[in-house]
Amino acid sequence: MSAGFADRLLAWYDRHGRHDLPWQQASAPGKRDAYRVWLSEIMLQQTQVATVLGYFERFVAALPTLRALAEADEDTVLALWSGLGYYRRARFLHRAAQLCVEHHGGELPRDFDALAALPGIGRSTAGAILAQAHGLRFPILDGNVKRVLARYHGIHGHPGQGAVEKELWRRADAHTPATRVADYTQAIMDLGATVCVRSRPLCGDCPLAGDCVARRDGLTAVLPTARPTKAQPTRGTVMLVLRDDAGRVLLERRGPQGVWSGLWSLPEAADHEEAWRVAQRHARLDDAQPLAPFVHVFSHYRLQVEPLLFDRATARRGIADNPDLRWCDAADLAALGLPAPVRSLLLALDGPRQQGLPLAPATARSRRTPSRKQA
Repeated sequence: MSAGFADRLLAWYDRHGRHDLPWQQASAPGKRDAYRVWLSEIMLQQTQVATVLGYFERFVAALPTLRALAEADEDTVLALWSGLGYYRRARFLHRAAQLCVEHHGGELPRDFDALAALPGIGRSTAGAILAQAHGLRFPILDGNVKRVLARYHGIHGHPGQGAVEKELWRRADAHTPATRVADYTQAIMDLGATVCVRSRPLCGDCPLAGDCVARRDGLTAVLPTARPTKAQPTRGTVMLVLRDDAGRVLLERRGPQGVWSGLWSLPEAADHEEAWRVAQRHARLDDAQPLAPFVHVFSHYRLQVEPLLFDRATARRGIADNPDLRWCDAADLAALGLPAPVRSLLLALDGPRQQGLPLAPATARSRRTPSRKQA
């Protein structure tokens, strides 16, 4: 079974697979750079190849080696990652590089258990690194592979359930060949990403269609079984945009817990009254201007954001003494890790200012926004 499966998949890959991805470049004949493979695997978790390409090129241009990553400060790493989301991946990547320098001679270990023990590297990612960088026979089971195997074998149940995942791992191992492991690993990921896609799979182009259970039984729309749905809650926050006459914006480093942990973001408050109290602790100011609200969707909830602009604010003393608060100009913003919606908000604000245009509020002044005297 595995030979036929792998042979058909590799023959398809030779004709239709992706062979020119930047992390596939050989560092020596028949050998790929394990650092680049590792970086690509972490970036590709929950992110598509088309999105990753530009980020990958910028990241390796700035930090071309594992040692360079280990020696970089966290702000540099998060700035290069900014926009990819799931920032815990970047922090784990950074910490894993430091551990490799401390314990593995500045290289990713070739031992599976040692590699899988590093932050952010689980069983599938370790297998993918060892298979693609060193040609070692280890199966993988990312989201694309789960979809291919669940459909091909007609495996019901959500892949995140223990028994279902165990069966998928058994199938993944059975199909992994002893030779051309790097090509096979890329092939099965490519098939899931380009042919056996989540919606409307291109079964006519699939080399495995002849004995695929889901295609035979008309189950491609229901396999793999979807995760049981939960109502997604909505939370609200007021983001404070404090900007001085020089155009600098006050940023605050978020704590180690919660979303966007460790990134620089805008100060926040639960409502407009609290926003005034927070703003007045940091600056002297006269008025506030509500901007267009927006929603940012996380994996487990929706965040309703109300930005509140305090323009021409005057910084109070003490900000410079707080390492988690800083006034930032455009150059600073480019060098820091900011959440994508915060960066977009600040870029939208800066456009009219650079052109010498007045900043028009996106909405009329909110009745919930008290004046300085009311606060």
